[in-house]
Amino acid sequence: MEVAAKKESNNLVIFLIGELDEYTAPYTRSAIDKALDGYKSADIIFDLSGLTFMDSTGIGVLLGRYKTLKKAGIPIYIQNPSVSINKILQISGLYEIMPKI
Repeated sequence: MEVAAKKESNNLVIFLIGELDEYTAPYTRSAIDKALDGYKSADIIFDLSGLTFMDSTGIGVLLGRYKTLKKAGIPIYIQNPSVSINKILQISGLYEIMPKI
């Protein structure tokens, strides 16, 4: 699993690359939190174009970041999920709190 962050305009885009599951969740959670540390600008966008697999643990990782950022008033969006990841996110209802752009 790889996590990369890039500032684009006032937004922070976080790229998730690889498989997000029970095994990679602790690293992913930590890497995302490190990228978010001190960030207080506009929006957070999770780019999932490189994510090849995600299970319920991965949904939990995203929900945890959502709860933290919601307290700070920072909106979160999801972009570029693959067909299979998109289906998981639709079924889970995650798009209701983290819209797809």
